[in-house]
Amino acid sequence: MEKVRVTKTEWLLLGLTAVFLCVLLALSWQDRSAGPEVTVETAVQASPEEVMPEFPPLDLNTAAAEELAALPGIGPALAERIVTYREENGPFGAVEDLMAVSGIGEKKLEGLRDRVAVPGGD
Repeated sequence: MEKVRVTKTEWLLLGLTAVFLCVLLALSWQDRSAGPEVTVETAVQASPEEVMPEFPPLDLNTAAAEELAALPGIGPALAERIVTYREENGPFGAVEDLMAVSGIGEKKLEGLRDRVAVPGGD
């Protein structure tokens, strides 16, 4: 069998190829470790009222705490206070009676006015 001799030019090309492959491997590894960066921008901004479906107002005298907690600005703790107030003081006569519940002021009442009701009340 005849011995194959490798010229200096072939060694140089082999070395350059190895360096090139190592650089590609390093770049590939760097891209994977950084993770994808995702940015989402929207051209149109809409208020929650524009995208929320229309629901009939919630009856303050029959709504469960879970239903009340789903109202904007209420949450579980305030919903429980509303139910407790209703149980201790009887049914609400008007939406404005919510102001007697600790944690509900004028501003919060205005945000709820279209979302709650007292059937037969004022």
